[in-house]
Amino acid sequence: MNNKKNLPRCPWPTDDPLMIKYHDKEWGVPLHNDRKLFEFLVLEGFQAGLSWRTILYKRENFRKAFDNFDFNKVAKYDKRKINSLLKDEGIIRNKLKIEGAVANAKAYLQVRKEFGTFDKYIWGFVDGKSVKNNFKSIKELPAKTILSDIISADLKKRGFKFVGSTIIYAHMQATGMVNDHTLDCFRYDQLV
Repeated sequence: MNNKKNLPRCPWPTDDPLMIKYHDKEWGVPLHNDRKLFEFLVLEGFQAGLSWRTILYKRENFRKAFDNFDFNKVAKYDKRKINSLLKDEGIIRNKLKIEGAVANAKAYLQVRKEFGTFDKYIWGFVDGKSVKNNFKSIKELPAKTILSDIISADLKKRGFKFVGSTIIYAHMQATGMVNDHTLDCFRYDQLV
């Protein structure tokens, strides 16, 4: 099958073109860029209680609103900036989540100070290698794991917000720390 539309893939993107593009190009690809890792951490936090589709369709607005997820800039956001974000209809206007993003940027800088990069810190939990799971069905995918519990607890201890175990497992899936493409998905064998 050389038509991308007919390729066997995980069922969760359904027939949504943006979700399919995200699934085919990003989800599960090992990510080692600190700015992009921060973007996913923030977006996963904003997703809490919502669908990923909702976040994905607002992603470009989030990028504009949060200075392209420059954690150095986000860490300096003050009440005025937070209030302006609360008026931005292009993003999720949740005060706790917005304040959480600012707190996460500050905690992010501390992790970078200690480890050199956030990438080195977060990927250290999997010894720098993607964990390749063997799920036949999307129903087998866990919402969280013992490892996501450990990472979540460590992040919380470091002052991060909106980093519960389920959010962290979604972050691990999105950034390729785990390969949770189903065995029949064309992306499964393409990712290390």
